[in-house]
Amino acid sequence: MTAPALDAPRSPYRRTKATRSNYELYGWLFMRLSGVVLLVLVFGHLFVNLFVGKGIHAVDFAFVAGKWSSPFWQVWDLAMLWLAMAHGTNGVRTIINDYAERDQTRLWLKSLLYASFVVIVALGTLVIFTFDPCPTGGAAGNLPSFCTAR
Repeated sequence: MTAPALDAPRSPYRRTKATRSNYELYGWLFMRLSGVVLLVLVFGHLFVNLFVGKGIHAVDFAFVAGKWSSPFWQVWDLAMLWLAMAHGTNGVRTIINDYAERDQTRLWLKSLLYASFVVIVALGTLVIFTFDPCPTGGAAGNLPSFCTAR
């Protein structure tokens, strides 16, 4: 019986075929960059909602309706929703890949994760863009000031 042939101990590593893509690298970079952008979006949101004007006591239907009557704030909140959901989904995807041992378990967990991502982003987008700041039959005291002109 002969011993198997081995490379010399100091021979350089030779890759025989490409086994990976850069998908995980891009996921890692996305987490860092989206985290920085989310900090700006969230702290801007908190500053406007809690410190500008009368503070937390002014946050009611009229305040939100007044904000969402502006396309700027609709896009701001939409960007915050989409980016937070994508950031969180990517983080949970990484956790599933790390801790789910069986391929079938990983497939089902990620399928549920992606389905919930789509549902929440679709519903959130629908709410932001179909929100009526001046609903008919609303009490005048609960509506923003620009609704009384109708």
